[in-house]
Amino acid sequence: MTDAAAPRYRLGQLIVCVLGPFALGYFLSYLYRAVNAVVADDLVADLGLGPGALGLLTAAYLFGFAGFQLPLGVLLDRFGPRKVQASLLALAAVGAAVFAMAPGALGLSFGRMLIGIGCAGGLMAGFKAVALWVPVPRRALANAVIMAAGGLGILVATVPAEAASQAFGWRGMFLGLAGVTVVVAGLLYALVPQQAATGATAGLKDQLAALVGIYKSPAFWRIAPLVATTCGTHIGIQTLWAGPWLRDIAGLDPDGVARYLGLMAMGFLIGTLTSGAVADWLGRNGIGLLKVMTGFVSFYLVSMAVVAFQLPGAAGATGATGATGAAWFVFGMFGQAGILAYPWMASHFGANLAGRANAAMNFLVFGVAFTCQYTIGAIIGLWPETASGGYAPEAYIVAFAVFLVIQVVALVWYLLKPPRG
Repeated sequence: MTDAAAPRYRLGQLIVCVLGPFALGYFLSYLYRAVNAVVADDLVADLGLGPGALGLLTAAYLFGFAGFQLPLGVLLDRFGPRKVQASLLALAAVGAAVFAMAPGALGLSFGRMLIGIGCAGGLMAGFKAVALWVPVPRRALANAVIMAAGGLGILVATVPAEAASQAFGWRGMFLGLAGVTVVVAGLLYALVPQQAATGATAGLKDQLAALVGIYKSPAFWRIAPLVATTCGTHIGIQTLWAGPWLRDIAGLDPDGVARYLGLMAMGFLIGTLTSGAVADWLGRNGIGLLKVMTGFVSFYLVSMAVVAFQLPGAAGATGATGATGAAWFVFGMFGQAGILAYPWMASHFGANLAGRANAAMNFLVFGVAFTCQYTIGAIIGLWPETASGGYAPEAYIVAFAVFLVIQVVALVWYLLKPPRG
């Protein structure tokens, strides 16, 4: 099915039957992704984990998530987003139940990996649905609406998750999440209209060959390093290491950490909606998605430099300052600016390949996120703990700076010969 042949629906139908259900799925995906930043101290206390083990356990979600991206793209193009996303969310519910009842680190890691696989379609299924049902000029805005639900997921993963964890324990909270996930899977299957899959007539061999063709595209590899390193690093830090940083560098207590994580989540929500609206408006005035993306990515990298090097005003000796909130707010606001490349890729490769093109990119993004989350923990573990039991400030500087440099190199690579768009 070509873009021109895709059916169109009224705005109300799109919101209730397409954008809404897939947004709920992405809400859960980001909630599961980010909640360990709040319960990290409880996991460490209950299981005696070091920073490397904590990073590995949390990153098990990203391992499962990244590992399923390539088959996900084929499944979305072959069977459509409705069936695939509903089935995956059911698996995520199983993973949450396993995590809640696991007696040790191995079981927790397995459960979190299942959650990662189950949430792997959170954004890509929504993007595939947008490619099927939304006109090309409005796809950036429609994608932003779905992504904004992720911002709400991060918000719920802060102060509300901290309150739920205190009230029911982290195990009880995850059991509750398993039940909610089952409900969302049922709603998605019931509400989303059946749609002929764009790749249903192609054999598996042909579909995989098309995926290989995407990875052979020079345009893909010109933009992929920038999107993968910026989005992946942002995910790796915001969903785990921002919490310990706020505790050890800004000197915040658990409630303060949750509030600042909430501030970052609010930045994510505002930034997602703003970037989508700005890209939509500028696109109608002749300025392409990739140019808008590059501008927003630049703001993000500046904010990360402030945080990484703990520049004057980034954190006070006795606690957080206004500059701390500003830097982390901008970090959260523009850290996912690279997502503007996804509707560009859907248009560049066409609706038939939209699922595989976006999943090919997402595989790299979450591969970087997994690597970032684990590697930062490993680097921090090279320094002894401080007298207060936290991690050394120098360890954060080195760990964050490594990934900042990688992102800057990717930006330079992109700017040498940016794709048209």
